Amino acid sequence: MSCAKPVVRLLGGVALSVALSLHQRPVYGQDAAGTGEAPSPGSQPAASSDAEATTIVVTGTRITSSGFTAPTPTTMVTAEDLQKSAQPNIFAAVTKLPSLLGSTGVTTGTNSTSSGTQGLSSFALRGLGTIRTLTLLDGQRVVGANVTGVPDISQFPQLLIKRVDVVTGGASASYGSDAVGGVVNFITDKRFEGFKAQAQGGITTYGDNGQYLLGLAAGRAFVDNRLHLEGSVEYDHENGVPPGGLGEDAPGDRDWFHADTLANTGFTNNGFPQYNYISHAQSYQYAKYGLITNGPLQGTAFDAAGNPFPFVYGSNGVPAKNAAGTVNGCYVGFCVGGDNSGAVGIGTTLQSSVERTVGFGRVGFELNETNEVYATVTWANVETANQPNPGSAKQGLTIQCSNPFVPAATQQACADAGITSFQYGVVNAFLPNILVEPEREQHRFVLGAEGQFNAFGTDWHYDSYYERGENTTDIHVSNMPLNPRYNQAIQAISLNGQTVCANDVARANGCVPLNIFGNVTPSPEALAYTVPVNGPFQHTRQTQDAASFAINGDPFSLWAGPVSVAFGGEWRREAYRVNADPYGNGVTAESPNSSAYPADPILNAAGNNWYAGNYHNGSGAYHVTEAFLETNLPFLDSDSFGKANLNLAGRWTDYSTSGTVYTWKIGGTWRTPYQPLRLRAVFSRDVRAPNLSELFAAPVSINVPGFFDPFHNTTVTISQNTIGNTNLKPESARNLEVGLVLTQPDFLPGFSASVDFYRIRIRDGISSLTARQQVDLCFQGVQQYCSTFFLAPAPAQSFVNVQVFNLASIYTKGIDIEASYQMDLANAGALTFRALATHVIDNTSNSGAPGTIPVQNAGVNTGTTPDWKLYATQSWDYRSLGVDLTERWISDGVFGHQYIVCQSNCPPSTAAHPTIDRNHMAGAFYVDLGARYTVNDKLKAFIKVDNVFDRDPVPAPQTNTGIDINPLLYDTLGRTYRAGLRYNF
Repeated sequence: MSCAKPVVRLLGGVALSVALSLHQRPVYGQDAAGTGEAPSPGSQPAASSDAEATTIVVTGTRITSSGFTAPTPTTMVTAEDLQKSAQPNIFAAVTKLPSLLGSTGVTTGTNSTSSGTQGLSSFALRGLGTIRTLTLLDGQRVVGANVTGVPDISQFPQLLIKRVDVVTGGASASYGSDAVGGVVNFITDKRFEGFKAQAQGGITTYGDNGQYLLGLAAGRAFVDNRLHLEGSVEYDHENGVPPGGLGEDAPGDRDWFHADTLANTGFTNNGFPQYNYISHAQSYQYAKYGLITNGPLQGTAFDAAGNPFPFVYGSNGVPAKNAAGTVNGCYVGFCVGGDNSGAVGIGTTLQSSVERTVGFGRVGFELNETNEVYATVTWANVETANQPNPGSAKQGLTIQCSNPFVPAATQQACADAGITSFQYGVVNAFLPNILVEPEREQHRFVLGAEGQFNAFGTDWHYDSYYERGENTTDIHVSNMPLNPRYNQAIQAISLNGQTVCANDVARANGCVPLNIFGNVTPSPEALAYTVPVNGPFQHTRQTQDAASFAINGDPFSLWAGPVSVAFGGEWRREAYRVNADPYGNGVTAESPNSSAYPADPILNAAGNNWYAGNYHNGSGAYHVTEAFLETNLPFLDSDSFGKANLNLAGRWTDYSTSGTVYTWKIGGTWRTPYQPLRLRAVFSRDVRAPNLSELFAAPVSINVPGFFDPFHNTTVTISQNTIGNTNLKPESARNLEVGLVLTQPDFLPGFSASVDFYRIRIRDGISSLTARQQVDLCFQGVQQYCSTFFLAPAPAQSFVNVQVFNLASIYTKGIDIEASYQMDLANAGALTFRALATHVIDNTSNSGAPGTIPVQNAGVNTGTTPDWKLYATQSWDYRSLGVDLTERWISDGVFGHQYIVCQSNCPPSTAAHPTIDRNHMAGAFYVDLGARYTVNDKLKAFIKVDNVFDRDPVPAPQTNTGIDINPLLYDTLGRTYRAGLRYNF
């Protein structure tokens, strides 16, 4: 079969070859990423007379006119780039691009139980969060895998992906809500013919995260090439990296965890810094097998056998043995060193385990040479698992000295000291570790038609589709204690010669006493009572219906060329319903008690009984109706002055919850008289509509005693209800991008580069206030918040509904740089160099709460926006061999810009600007190495080593002892080996 192969020059200088069979329909999808420019027919090699012309759809626009130059910067990751990366999930390859800052994946959120995002792979552009990045599949919406609306990239069909377009700029006028930071568009190969298979495996240098991937794809044309069938199936299994143990025992042979913390010295106005950077932080609020934390017996710890011994405090700390539990010589809450066997920070899964199965199919039928109807179906199942923390640490427990489980020596010490109780902290290492297991299953169907027709003397292209998507998420949590039962089980007494629970109501309802002194294995009955087999559970069903119809063409011409127009309409409905277990949610009609969760008067009927994982019922839906218009107006085409066009777009959107909003875009490009140089600029108004979670959040209620009521000048107990806010309006953003592109200059053939400045300003951002802030604002006369609460003296039930409001603002600006160079080495092969970098100049967020100070996030390496992020590749191809070298770099940063660094003579330390002895966080430089070998025209082999030099993650200390690393920026797994085979027939 003869083919036409137009070669498209990319922004970075990388060439993409697109094969068009003689009977292939026009190619829809950007093949000129970065430049946003379709190749002119004259630049293509001659094709057979019956080969159809190539039509290009640039992701950043709806215009498909040949020769159109879009002003919005777009970076493309080709199928070849994805193969070189050799990742088991496309997400891991794409998220390395510098513009993607803050994307979440299987190494993030592993310390979480209740977020619902564990194992969820979603993109974030510009450090604006996953909710402000729109991810598409073939330009179409994908049902969310979380109530925030973000999809899970793990559920995308990956073996038939032809490329990924990343639009680094506002695209709401073209694609609608959520495209504030930009768009990531996955383009599939709609005309794949033949058979291909892939098998690969991998493991870290520490012997964990064993991984294997198997994939098959096939495609074939029938009925004189009018009927085309294709499909793929993939299975990916990743063991993950398990948690470490207690203390500083990192998993495998990793030795980089040292419990780094920003410890509070308590100094605020004596010339010394309030916070000191420390390693080997030791919490003195609990110990591995138990610790008395106040009073005369403070410092008494217990060994595995339950025997008391003097606890070894770090920093030569000496317990003050007062009611407050002060430890002299230590920081507030922490010492350095000492007995650190009970530290829990490294007991978090480093990477969730993953089991991913995805099936995809497409059938297309050509009604004639220019029109096709098609249908696609996707089924995907992704199961992950993570341990958020070891045991279930408790502190501040009040234990009676008469408790039969208290060792006799300690009971005697109580009597000698004249006390009847003491405060106690314990890691509960004898309890099984908590395990969170989310399972997400997607069913997605698309029915569409695309093609062209002639009207009014010109050809018009159309694209229409209807999509139905459904995602169900089940989260099961194992080994989770019930707080009320735990609190009753540890309070034991002797009754008729037996050790029983002190509370008679608890005893009558199955309470079995629990010994928390030492490493005593609980009886099956005590474990079943405190940690029931049926733990926290949440079932979520999320649906999306979307319909779109778009037309574009060139209705007439001006002096500088044809005027292009694209217009259309879209409709979408989003809905969700979540049901949770009654112990977390409370007993309601939607989640009644059952045999799995029997009624118990000890438990709170309103829910929130679990140590963590208190899921709640909820539901909600909204629909959107939209219309858009976009045009390209060429106004200059001259040998003397170059070529220029103006790109305009507008969108009318009506939300069922918030009414009508308008988005627009004004942009243009100018190819200067020096043809290799082009300037571009685009200014847009973009929006992000509130998502299902923000509008209809499942209510969560807690009781807050001692809440001050300024209206009655008294304190009351309130019910604090966290709920959604159906009065939310869409966030509004202003996007500006200005740049230049240099392509193939005469003085350096093979070289291309671009530099773009971006600025994004978000107003009416969605954020929350505290219950205290809402009441105080109303008391100060801000009527907006007066309807969110009811306060009255007892016995009336007071409440405050804590909601999200359109309060916040975000401002960010920076520079994107991309460059590439291709060099032909004649008989020694060819070299390709490519580098992309993002420099974040400013990233300021303001919660909108009165009295708060804007927070500068640029250069904060504990977050998502380092000053610089670089990704560079060098490839050498010689005959059957290819070698790829990759560098990944992030610049040095700080823990936070709010800190004032000083060693002595420090100014007064304040909440807004605390003083600190060190505020520097090193960056990181990683090197990856890969090789490819073509065995024959059908079989290729490859190997890949990521993080060749096994660079350890840099500590990201906070003011606590959680896991002190930042997987959003740093490699937390270490050196990883991968190898595999690809077969294509």
